[in-house]
Amino acid sequence: MAPSHVLKCCQRVLAWVPVVFIALVVAWSYYAYVVELCAFTITSTGEKVVYLVVFHLSFVMFVWSYWKTIFTSPASPSDEFCLSKSDKEEYEREERPESQQDILRRAAKDLPIYTTTASRAIRYCDRCQLIKPDRCHHCSACDLCILKMDHHCPWVNNCVGFSNYKFFLLFLLYSLLYCLFVAATVLQYFIKFWTLCRRKSAENCPKNDLPDSHAKFHVLFLFFVAAMFFISVLSLFSYHCWLVSKNRSTIEAFRAPTFRNGPDKNGFSLGCSKNLKEVFGDEKKYWFLPVFTSLGDGCNFPTRLVIMDPEQLTVSSQNEPTKSSGANQPFPARPLSESQNRLLDNESQWVEDGSEENVKSGAKKHVIVSLES
Repeated sequence: MAPSHVLKCCQRVLAWVPVVFIALVVAWSYYAYVVELCAFTITSTGEKVVYLVVFHLSFVMFVWSYWKTIFTSPASPSDEFCLSKSDKEEYEREERPESQQDILRRAAKDLPIYTTTASRAIRYCDRCQLIKPDRCHHCSACDLCILKMDHHCPWVNNCVGFSNYKFFLLFLLYSLLYCLFVAATVLQYFIKFWTLCRRKSAENCPKNDLPDSHAKFHVLFLFFVAAMFFISVLSLFSYHCWLVSKNRSTIEAFRAPTFRNGPDKNGFSLGCSKNLKEVFGDEKKYWFLPVFTSLGDGCNFPTRLVIMDPEQLTVSSQNEPTKSSGANQPFPARPLSESQNRLLDNESQWVEDGSEENVKSGAKKHVIVSLES
């Protein structure tokens, strides 16, 4: 027991190493830019003022979003997804997987769940002893089931999911802007210092060259570090922008969610505009502030809707009992209540390709295309 406890403590301490590394780099970049560049190198007062104002704006937003990403606790499923005491005891007594699935189906019949495992079984976490909501996954690093889990990020020592995904995106955005601004404003002094370093003697330097001082090393490294981080973060930020536009998590991009009709990576996509609102909220004035504005509760997500004409709906409803009674159907399909999510409160619905169409007066019923994680 003691060695195991010590090992866990060591793992917790080591998990903060990447965060401490980033914090030290950011602290050094602040010193190098504000003190070595603006205070000791730049001679123009106007240039100093403009650089310092813009720098501190980007620095504050970057640190704020990074802080929120790190220290926002990942959201876990509510108690309604936990098995009752009697169901849990019955589940633990059963040894046959079929009987265990029967217990889970009975417990999940009133839950807003539309996705299953690839084998059409109820998604159940033995570790947390709960039925997983849609898009929820167990994180081995956090040892928790995380709502709309995207990935566990070592650079923030936290799981990125429903509660902090917006903060993570803003952290990437403001780190990009921070690195871009630093690299762009340092570039001219980087060139001058780089030229100065190649001079054989001070007498060969032009009159307007900067003095050969210790500030040149900070400026040279500042440009290299800013450019390197900008290139690295740019690819990651671009990838997550694409994920947001498709309403996918990193896990769903690699393993499509499985719905009643099979796996589909676009199962939760409502169109680019509504996908953005699901993450950033309805009010655009808060989109670029690291405050929580995401829609929903993390347990229940609207799925892609297909508008069907009355004849197609009749044929589908006639065939539905046969499908629902099969062993592959773990729980009855239920249309998502539009009142449960503001994304579906508009007068029009989103069709499969993500675009809006006018709803015909005769076709007021909608069915959910089953697909998922």
